[in-house]
Amino acid sequence: MKLSIVIVNYNVCYFLEQALHAVFKALQHVEGEVFVVDNCSVDNSLAMLSEKFPQVKVIANQENVGFSRANNQAIRMATGEYVLLLNPDTVVEEDTFEKCLRFMDEHPDAGGLGVKMVNGKGEFLPESKRGIPYPSVAFFKLFGLSKIFPHSKKFGAYHLSYLDENEIHEVEVLSGAFMMLRKSVLDQIGLLDEDYFMYGEDIDLSYRILKGGYKNYYFPETRIIHYKGESTKKGSLNYVHVFYKAMQIFAQKHFSQKNARLYNLFITFAIWFRASFAVLKRIVDRIWLPLLDFIVIYAGMYVLARYWDLNVLEARNSTFPIHYYYIVIPCYILVWLLSVLCCKGYRRPVQLTNLNKGILTGTVVILLVYALLPETLRFSRAVTLLGAMWTAVSLNLIRYLLRKWSAKSGVVTPQGSRRVLVVGSGAEARRVLNLVRMMDDKCSFAGIASLQEENATPVVGHVSHLSELISLYRINEVIFCAKDLSSEQIIDWMSRHQDAQIEFRIAPEDSHFVIGSNSIFTPDSLYTIPVRSLAQKHVRRRKRVFNIAASTLLLLLLWADIWFVKEKRGFVRNILAVFADRKSWVSCRHPQRFGEFLRPGVLYPTDAFPQQDFSDEMEGVADELYFRDYQPKVDLAVMWNSFARLGRETD
Repeated sequence: MKLSIVIVNYNVCYFLEQALHAVFKALQHVEGEVFVVDNCSVDNSLAMLSEKFPQVKVIANQENVGFSRANNQAIRMATGEYVLLLNPDTVVEEDTFEKCLRFMDEHPDAGGLGVKMVNGKGEFLPESKRGIPYPSVAFFKLFGLSKIFPHSKKFGAYHLSYLDENEIHEVEVLSGAFMMLRKSVLDQIGLLDEDYFMYGEDIDLSYRILKGGYKNYYFPETRIIHYKGESTKKGSLNYVHVFYKAMQIFAQKHFSQKNARLYNLFITFAIWFRASFAVLKRIVDRIWLPLLDFIVIYAGMYVLARYWDLNVLEARNSTFPIHYYYIVIPCYILVWLLSVLCCKGYRRPVQLTNLNKGILTGTVVILLVYALLPETLRFSRAVTLLGAMWTAVSLNLIRYLLRKWSAKSGVVTPQGSRRVLVVGSGAEARRVLNLVRMMDDKCSFAGIASLQEENATPVVGHVSHLSELISLYRINEVIFCAKDLSSEQIIDWMSRHQDAQIEFRIAPEDSHFVIGSNSIFTPDSLYTIPVRSLAQKHVRRRKRVFNIAASTLLLLLLWADIWFVKEKRGFVRNILAVFADRKSWVSCRHPQRFGEFLRPGVLYPTDAFPQQDFSDEMEGVADELYFRDYQPKVDLAVMWNSFARLGRETD
């Protein structure tokens, strides 16, 4: 056996599926075996492996045993001359294994090999090559000197940023996302150190390879996509604690006692410094936009009030009391901002519709309270209304300017602004396009850049004109069909357009999900572990509560709502059937596929899009999405969009 590939998985089922598709393409001309060690995932990973990759050797742990221990479980069973430790959130090129193995065979002094990694936007990941984190190296990294002087050998030693990313180099540390190791070297120096739960084990192993008399190489003649290099939340407190704890373990093992104590003192300081900085950054990130809103609204209302004071009230021998400026106006602003917050107007990316709902709600609340106040406390309804107009104009203008100033900030995204281009051909491209349309009915543009010469709608052009198509149709999201394209082509296009402020996603073949730069595209455009599956009792209980609440409301308003339903007798029967738990207002079209968890539905998930026709395959996709990630708001949307069908008779 030439190569043993080891992948440790923990709740990243769809990343894992994409990674394995790429792995087996790359193994076509290589004698190899694939191990997946699952650390007690709850996201259906084991079922997916059994169904789609029966050739994979699976080790299913009953608890999360950590990265090092899980890798060691598979390495002990491996029979390959080389062992590759590979993250599940990666995509390798079709010739990656052949090129790497050839290099290792030609360089018997090589104990380990890493490759050039790019993130989900095609940008080079500096952790592709690193140096040993000696105290001085860690200090320069922590305090940002490595970023200020990236080409300095002294200051840029952490990421070896002074080395050309496109040339082969001897390096000190390889990334655990892709470490190709000579099995004989592992037998000599030992496996991964299980003292490291996560982070640091790749540094430790790389260091022991060097101490064993071998070399580590950075090999950029093949590339991989590594999503987590972008999506890991390196500012989080948990990351800071776990990462620097790993550095302490490394120091205790490999530095002298005196240096280890000094290093640990420095690391303790670093943990507190980075943790404090992370907390402060999070607070500032949360409050800067509301604070800016408050200042701008207050400035405008102050000017309005002063103008009204000097030009209107003074003519009536009246004036605003001093507390109007410093108490009443701030109270008005707080009502508006709290209303915006309650209407999700500060949720990133900001939706302007939510923002304006909040402003309108706040204005109504202020006017209602104003009407209930005694005459002595009613200062000026006109200034209040003018202040509401100023609030609406200024807050929308702030969002507009923020979007123009920094499109990459992600603060503001206008609703309905997604413009999608699918790169592929034939049936697969149309399948992915239908998947996009089903998952997002607010997509303002969706077309296909075909690999073949096609003129039929929805093909908008040939892929050779990809740059021109992106500019012409103002595309902000490109989805590559992995079935039609090689990983090398995908990475080439991503790297070529990395400065175009485009979201790149990949649609694995035979998958119902589209994987993006740091997320998996679901109906909410978020990657979530499906902890809301209807297979879980508490989720079904929540669905039952929704059914009862909806039926009660429909029954109380029967005198009014029945006139909007086509089949009126069936409507009444359905209300009673839902009360009796014989039916559900919304359910999968084929509930028997999911065991005894679901009741027959009056409506189906695809009824949320009454104007669209769906194939049997897409209806199955909708059923699966609905079952795996149930949310009451989906039921509400389906019932609202297909209210006239609530009297439909179903089995």
